[in-house]
Amino acid sequence: MAAVEIRIELKKGVADPEGGNTKKTLESLGFLGVKSVRSVKVFEMELEMDPEAARVAADDMCRKLLANPVIQNYSITVR
Repeated sequence: MAAVEIRIELKKGVADPEGGNTKKTLESLGFLGVKSVRSVKVFEMELEMDPEAARVAADDMCRKLLANPVIQNYSITVR
């Protein structure tokens, strides 16, 4: 059994409207000093396979479904 965390974030230079809207809303609620907000998507999975096979499977999942390689980067952590 392997625990996998996949973190997906926008590449530098790609607009992040969700992060921008969150920053504006935080400021309107009185939270001062918020320099920037970036949205990140995290998937946590338990896979019934050894850690190396889990890493390969998670990478395949990212390439086929979870991430858009044109605008997003992803990282995989296997525990």
